[in-house]
Amino acid sequence: MSANLNNTAVNDTPLDGSPDGATLAETIAVNLARSFADGEVGFTGLVTGGAAALFGTSIPLAAMSLAQAMHAPNLTILLAGWSHNPDLGSLSVMPDSEFDSVLRDLPCDAQMLTYPGPWAIKRGDIDFGFSSGVQVDAVGSINSVCIGDPAKPKVRLVGPILQPEHMTLFGREYVMMPHHARRNFVEKVDYVSGVGYPGGLEGRRRLGLNHGGPEWVVTPKCVFDFDKEAGRIRVKSVHRASDRMDLAEHTGFAVDARNAPLTAAPTKDELDLLRRHVDPNGILLGRRTARSL
Repeated sequence: MSANLNNTAVNDTPLDGSPDGATLAETIAVNLARSFADGEVGFTGLVTGGAAALFGTSIPLAAMSLAQAMHAPNLTILLAGWSHNPDLGSLSVMPDSEFDSVLRDLPCDAQMLTYPGPWAIKRGDIDFGFSSGVQVDAVGSINSVCIGDPAKPKVRLVGPILQPEHMTLFGREYVMMPHHARRNFVEKVDYVSGVGYPGGLEGRRRLGLNHGGPEWVVTPKCVFDFDKEAGRIRVKSVHRASDRMDLAEHTGFAVDARNAPLTAAPTKDELDLLRRHVDPNGILLGRRTARSL
């Protein structure tokens, strides 16, 4: 993996020229929050381990909580599927497993340990979710199962971890990638653990999939979205002007970022809500001095 910090998740470094010193993590969280609607149900698991945890859990939680505070008071956060609307502002440390005592004791609206409860994945009750993988390809499929020939893989990974459901039964999926390198963004994944748009929307219909699929792929360098009819990933925005020039170098399929806009900066009010209300202790997004800002 390249040591270039622009290619890997960095949570406490302000983006060049960003107003009020907004960090990469804050900028991504705000843009995600703007895309959620009131009344929706969002689901994220509990990812552990540095950059993976930041992109896979912390940023999604901050984004959903920010949306609740801004324009979507009736949005429901499902953390690990069983903690409903947890009080993230009271966190003093991140839980390190889905049934960690920190999460068990975290104040929330409700805890659900029985199936199906009020929301069921197979009924299509989840409007959006978050996932990640080691590989993403040009049609938006993801891989967290193996590297190399599945019959004789070079590396065995964690497994599909609900990705088939995320990419088929949820209304839409945000794929959160903590690193951006050619080995992560490939023309075709070695194993499809979550299906994108092979053959476009018509291709998904041939697979019996009439809704869902990836909406964005978020990386430390850019946000991708999709031409869903054509079944092809494309650049929605870049986080820094310099990313326009070197995105292709770090991506293993053809991309054109020359005219890509910069990812929209947070407003002062959005940052204030994020730092003082959503993450006052700097646990989610890394601003340990948040209370003094």
